[in-house]
Amino acid sequence: MNINEVAKLTQLTPKSIRFYEQKALITPPARAANGYRTYTQVHIDELNLLHQARQVGFSLAECKDLLDLYNNPHRRSADVKARTLVRIDEIDKQIVQLQSMRKLLAELAEQCPGDDSEHCPIIDSFTGKCCHS
Repeated sequence: MNINEVAKLTQLTPKSIRFYEQKALITPPARAANGYRTYTQVHIDELNLLHQARQVGFSLAECKDLLDLYNNPHRRSADVKARTLVRIDEIDKQIVQLQSMRKLLAELAEQCPGDDSEHCPIIDSFTGKCCHS
């Protein structure tokens, strides 16, 4: 398969596929006589794993670890689950942080008159000229 066919099957752009190849995340594809890359089902599986893992927030390094596990016939599901649980914990922390940020912004928006005056509690808070929070 050529890169455009793989892109359609994986919902990735050719540029993304080349990026993952450049970062040595996927198995290097063979080259045809004309120099074009040729991809197999292994590449599609690896790229699908990468795409889905990135969608749920795994970093490139974490994706590399997941791909190493995928390509290891002696992998243990416990190792995959452990990485997933760590990611869930990181997401939970991000949710708490985002909720805190939202609360602060909502409080600042509530304090701002939103009129034609130059006084703005939001700007004052961001510049440290206000004690509201």
